[in-house]
Amino acid sequence: RRAAPRRRATGRPARPVRGAVHSAEMECTLGIIGDGYTLIAADRNAARSIVCFKKDEDKVAVLDSSKLMGSSGSQADTVCFTEYVQKNMALYEITNGLKLSTPAAASFIRNELARALRKGPYQTNLLLGGYDGADGASLYYLDYMASSNKVNYGCHGYCSNFVLSIMDREWTPGMTEAQGLDLLKKCIDEIQVRFLAHMPLFSVKIVDKDGVRVLEQPK
Repeated sequence: RRAAPRRRATGRPARPVRGAVHSAEMECTLGIIGDGYTLIAADRNAARSIVCFKKDEDKVAVLDSSKLMGSSGSQADTVCFTEYVQKNMALYEITNGLKLSTPAAASFIRNELARALRKGPYQTNLLLGGYDGADGASLYYLDYMASSNKVNYGCHGYCSNFVLSIMDREWTPGMTEAQGLDLLKKCIDEIQVRFLAHMPLFSVKIVDKDGVRVLEQPK
């Protein structure tokens, strides 16, 4: 009896994610909301496996005048997906004459990650922060598995094992910008002392009612 012929696979083959996910965990992205602002920071290492290529990579992208997105993961997917989101949000604004709100942007990003998950996942983890006039500051935690959660603070990577306890203890509602930067400094100091990967530099950006600003790394 002859075996039935095998059907040829169709569609885009799924890409392996194991190595890239591990690479993403060796990076660090931090997010905090306070009284009328969202603060996002990310390490500036560009690395793969045991090699660090440079230490001046900016992983916190400005999506528009009121939104920031910190990312970690495969360099190719991170850059590609960030630019894809950025340009589609700009297209939406041109077409409809209004910007996406932060919750709507989070929903769009999650939908795109979920759509890619069935074909070839984008190997990137994200923190989306924004400021909307009516709703104020907000922060969304998204990962490559297309989960999305609104949070008060968050961290991607193995560094979360060290800093989430600090955020749990130190974060309070209505933190001023100075208090938020002080909390961020405590998190960065803990990472630089205890985490095995050297992360000397962090890019820090804030979004509030006045738009996006680039801040100095708290020291």
